[in-house]
Amino acid sequence: MTTIKTYNAISAKGLDYLKQHGYDINTNEAPKGILLRSQNLHQTEIADSVRAVVRAGAGFNNIPVEALSKRGVVVFNTPGGNANAVKELTIASLILAARPVIGAIGFANETRGGDVSLRTEVSKGGYRGTELAGKTLGVIGLGNVGSKVANTALALDMDVIGYDPGLNASTAWRIDRHIVHAKSVEEVLEQADYVTVHIPFNEKNKFFIDADSIALMKSNAALLNLSRGGIVNDLAAKTALDNGDLRVYITDFADEALFDHPKVIITPHIGGSTIEAEDTSALMAARELDEYLTTGNIVNSVNYPDIDEPFTTKYRVGIIHENVPNMISQISKFFGDNGINIEQLSNRAVGDYAYTLVAINDFTDAQQEYVKTALDEIPHVILTRRYANKNY
Repeated sequence: MTTIKTYNAISAKGLDYLKQHGYDINTNEAPKGILLRSQNLHQTEIADSVRAVVRAGAGFNNIPVEALSKRGVVVFNTPGGNANAVKELTIASLILAARPVIGAIGFANETRGGDVSLRTEVSKGGYRGTELAGKTLGVIGLGNVGSKVANTALALDMDVIGYDPGLNASTAWRIDRHIVHAKSVEEVLEQADYVTVHIPFNEKNKFFIDADSIALMKSNAALLNLSRGGIVNDLAAKTALDNGDLRVYITDFADEALFDHPKVIITPHIGGSTIEAEDTSALMAARELDEYLTTGNIVNSVNYPDIDEPFTTKYRVGIIHENVPNMISQISKFFGDNGINIEQLSNRAVGDYAYTLVAINDFTDAQQEYVKTALDEIPHVILTRRYANKNY
């Protein structure tokens, strides 16, 4: 039995899938995979036995990706698994930014004595807001979440302008044709009444929205961050709020600098926290983990290229290696020199790393034992794994 180690509360949907496919969960055996949500692995010792780490969610800044890449450990996420949940909280945040709902609820609950209905009616003018219809929403990042937010905002009769530097054909198909595609972030910031950010967090995107960005926005604009902490410079947002250069800031990531600010609404990182999203993400994660450990297919990796091929031969050998010249010829020569016929060879590369998947039918026990160690001796090969087709 193969052991999977889990962190955090993983939905039973994912755990049950793994158990049904022959995995043990959190035993004393050395784990082959790790399944987690928000656990910070940067200071955690990860066993040498681990071959894959899967994040049940989209963000992966809690995982030491580069260190694991050098070891040949594949890191996966589950893009889109919680997209609908984050979209819905974003829409709720837009409404909260337009209408003083929280203050109105507090006022209604504090009204005591006499004719409550009459007193509320007389005073409710102080909680008058604006409508979203006719206003412009700027969406930065048009991926799984951003595209859903943009399309839903159109249904609310908002004008929508979006920007995504990685806009591709797949993304374009998700976006309604009435959404204006901005040529720059600056164009979005200058035109929007509401700005929502949906991009991943990395060093490049740290403080993507900073003081200079906010200075481009309308002084009565609202800023929303339900993406990741650190995407927005919270201190810059607070300064803009204090100076009247920003109307409201809503974030899903708590920052002590923002506590008790009258123009700030903070939620405790609940964007993806719905029963449905947790179930979907956990099941996606379990399937990705099982697929890689049993077939060598890589789907939704954040550090290695994806290869998803039907497993039609008796065996496969997966080779993770550096993305340098002459690797394919060296690998092919190795199999030829050892009398092993290659039925199919697939290769993909991304950045500094590449993945080669070799399909084989005639593969003796002796050859299998030799390949497991000898291939690793080729310069720039990081890790080699053998897979046997369960259907044979």
